[in-house]
Amino acid sequence: MISLLVSFAVLVIAYHTFGNVVERVFGPDSRVTPANRLNDGVDYVPMKPWRAFLVELLNIAGTGPIFGALMGACFGPVVFLWIVLGGVLAGGVHDFMVGMVSERNDGKSIAELSGIYLGNPVKWIMRIFSVLLLLLTGTVFVTSPASLLAQLTPSVFNQTFWIVVILVYYVLATLLPIDKVIGRLYPLFGAVLMIMALGIAGGTFFGGYTLPEITLSDLHPQGLPVWPFMFVTVACGAISGFHATQAPMVSKCITSEKSGKRIFYGAMLKESAIALVWASAGVAFYGATGGLFNALSTLGQSGTVYDISTGMLGTVGGILAIIGVVACPITSGDTAFRSARLIIAEMTHLDQKPIKNRLIVTLPLLAAAAVLTQLDFNVLWRYFSWSNQTLAMITLWVVTAYLLKNNQNKWDSLISAVPAVLMSAVSTTYILIADEGFQLSQSIAYPLGLLFALICFGVYLHTALRGTVRKL
Repeated sequence: MISLLVSFAVLVIAYHTFGNVVERVFGPDSRVTPANRLNDGVDYVPMKPWRAFLVELLNIAGTGPIFGALMGACFGPVVFLWIVLGGVLAGGVHDFMVGMVSERNDGKSIAELSGIYLGNPVKWIMRIFSVLLLLLTGTVFVTSPASLLAQLTPSVFNQTFWIVVILVYYVLATLLPIDKVIGRLYPLFGAVLMIMALGIAGGTFFGGYTLPEITLSDLHPQGLPVWPFMFVTVACGAISGFHATQAPMVSKCITSEKSGKRIFYGAMLKESAIALVWASAGVAFYGATGGLFNALSTLGQSGTVYDISTGMLGTVGGILAIIGVVACPITSGDTAFRSARLIIAEMTHLDQKPIKNRLIVTLPLLAAAAVLTQLDFNVLWRYFSWSNQTLAMITLWVVTAYLLKNNQNKWDSLISAVPAVLMSAVSTTYILIADEGFQLSQSIAYPLGLLFALICFGVYLHTALRGTVRKL
């Protein structure tokens, strides 16, 4: 239990210390932001900082810090280290930098930023990759809340019924101006999210459960290695490329660069706290990683969440907690499709002010998602997780290129280059070793992943020493 308390304390301290370092490296100033300069009443809409923070938090806090944290907890308490250090040193840097670099470039998407700082070939790769990831994300964030809602309601309201209801909501949230649906509903969803997190944390602390202290031992019942599987499984709780598709949407709404740390870095650390809550709850409730793994295998992710929530908090408290869990994916799924619409609009130069043009892009996206909901959730999650971390890797290299180009002290860029090297190793090693990848042995995959990361770091050092950014 002490490890968990220390983990929460580290997140708070890091926000006020390392967060200040990250902010200094970027250097926010008092320039007029795109929200005011390009206000179109649809996507570029000025928001108060507290509302922008809630939108960012709910955008990024999907099922990742809940389902991902529970699956990551199967490796044992070592997951706490990755959630905390990953959130502070990698995820927070990733989210803050991409949000602020986007704001400096009129709210452009990560795909367009890739073109600006890494060249046109990367831009087109990222355009396709981003849309596919967002489609996967939106689909994952349809099926998981629909499954939970089906458990809470009479049998006539089955999972298919809730999938249709959620998709209809997604159409509205994707089409309408950001302040009409998302901006108004998110404060309510934010309150539910906080109640959920506090309820589960309270159940863990005061429910008489035993929580093991941090150990570096690999406790996964199937013997999956911590490296790289845990680093991909936890995803959104520590670092997530999906966030790179969400931050540019919020960058169109911030009214001052100086609120960026609170909105982007702060939201990431808040999500890490949510992941800590669920990782600890999973291990504490089932008593061991084996019990948690068996629950995930037999009940599924949604069933495990239901089991923990009602078991810790009773029927009423459990239902309140589950509503919070439902709010998380729904408020990420709607903005996943919204982000996909904006990226496609950038590609096609289709003006998004007329609602007809928004419909042209939105309806095919939702139709594709409806088809994908018929696939196995676990398969979708594995591909989502790897794509997610690969996008995070590319995003960190994009912001590194930005810092090399714009900062007088080129070595400031190490703040993003170091986590970029780490994620380069993670993403490469995972796809080489995983069942859904090349299924190579550890003896081959580990050296190849390390080699790729070292090559990336070598290119970075060469570029930094030359003092210019080489376009790929």
